[in-house]
Amino acid sequence: MPVPRRRGPAVTGARVTASGWGWRHAGRSRPAVSGLDLDIRPGERVLVLGPSGAGKSTLMHALAGVLGDDEDGDETGELLIDGRRPSASRGRVGLVLQDPDSQVVLARVGDDVAFGCENLAVPRAEIWPRVGQALADVGLDLPLRHPTSALSGGQKQRLALAGVLAMRPGLVLLDEPTANLDPDGVVEVRDAVLRSVEASGATLIVIEHRVAVWEHVVDRIVVLDPAGGILADGPTDSVLSAEGERLATAGVWIPRFPPATPDRRPRSHAPGAEVLLSADDLAVGRVPFARRQAVVVAQGLDLALHAGTATALTGPNGTGKSTLALTLAGLLAPAGGRLTATDALAAGLGPLPHRWRSRDLLARIGTVFQDPEHQFLAGSVRAELTIGPRALGLAGAEQTERVDALLHRLRLDHLADANPFTLSGGEKRRLSVATVLATRPRLLVLDEPTFGQDSRTWAELVRLLAELLDTGTAVLAVTHDEQFVAALADARLTLVPGTGPASGRSVTAGLRAPAGREAS
Repeated sequence: MPVPRRRGPAVTGARVTASGWGWRHAGRSRPAVSGLDLDIRPGERVLVLGPSGAGKSTLMHALAGVLGDDEDGDETGELLIDGRRPSASRGRVGLVLQDPDSQVVLARVGDDVAFGCENLAVPRAEIWPRVGQALADVGLDLPLRHPTSALSGGQKQRLALAGVLAMRPGLVLLDEPTANLDPDGVVEVRDAVLRSVEASGATLIVIEHRVAVWEHVVDRIVVLDPAGGILADGPTDSVLSAEGERLATAGVWIPRFPPATPDRRPRSHAPGAEVLLSADDLAVGRVPFARRQAVVVAQGLDLALHAGTATALTGPNGTGKSTLALTLAGLLAPAGGRLTATDALAAGLGPLPHRWRSRDLLARIGTVFQDPEHQFLAGSVRAELTIGPRALGLAGAEQTERVDALLHRLRLDHLADANPFTLSGGEKRRLSVATVLATRPRLLVLDEPTFGQDSRTWAELVRLLAELLDTGTAVLAVTHDEQFVAALADARLTLVPGTGPASGRSVTAGLRAPAGREAS
């Protein structure tokens, strides 16, 4: 569908300057960012890179004026937008966060996109044309009255971006804007952003771990150094050609220097071939607010999850992948068909996982939600990792051993005493995976397990999961990460939009060889 051309008067791109700027979160011994000197010209398109935990999101939050006050942390140096502090420039800045859930404000799609415009006192007659154009730009083809609670994670990302584009800010800040989008959606959203900033004249700053998505459309790359300051800064081609290998070693995703992946044994040699969980003509759905019956989002599903194998669950946003994953994990009841746990997994509990107690699920099915914060319960990273082992009744020494090993393996040991909610997006994701691994379940159900990871933490996570597969653990992962699929998956299940009136969804399935070759 062609995008209608428009735009009112162009806005003036904002200028960003930093002089010795830094920020230390309250309760942390080390600053998230320090010694930052930066000058971004109006209208410039800048890609900000850096290893996980380098302070990229902290910088974005500071530019948007939402870091907080003196009680939330300590600021050094100076950070300005058009010569003013960010807190005095909020109408000039539009921010899309890593977590799109946190930016959904209102109950209906149209109202949510209009919210920012209304707060900026945009004339009423201008708001709704902006809303319609922004939704078209990001490819969110839904009625204005569609409930935001019914959106998938990827659709919420598009919604958040539409809300920012409708405001037409002078500075557009995007923090991993394509992290949970399907491949077509990545290109669609990126191009929508480019059309918007080109037409408006806005300055663009985008954080993205995967360089390939943006390298040909930005003017400049800035790489933050976790030790403070800037690791590299310059025109895109110059930085990638002169510094590519060094940046890859530091954890930046450089297309010419991909991370190493573990050698996987053929699927037929997986230790323990027993089926743990099987679905027969399964239908899945969720019960909307104030309704008694689930709205079916996918049906006709047949699959079997075997011990020692990894299954990738893929497909476009909104096809029901997360709903299927929660159903397989025993957290949602099936909307139809059969879902059966075998004795190898159930161990006498009965064949229906959704009827098991939470304590029973701990050592059998471990679930990582799409939004890491939805599963955080404790006030520190170490306490968060201890919850599962303690609930299983493990001795104190074994609890400590498991927690310390995971902290070290997933590069979280320096954050052991930090509040989980203050971590970066990638650190939150690794913590959410670690909390599940701490109970050593037979089946792992992971929703976007690799988002927000630099190349080093991505490779470590893949190696850790490969080791678990070798011990007989089964893995089902909802993912748009094709490198993850190629490195780990033995089978692929793809949900595709369908035409049936009952669910609007159909299913296709196929097998993959461990190295990413199509299996016969």
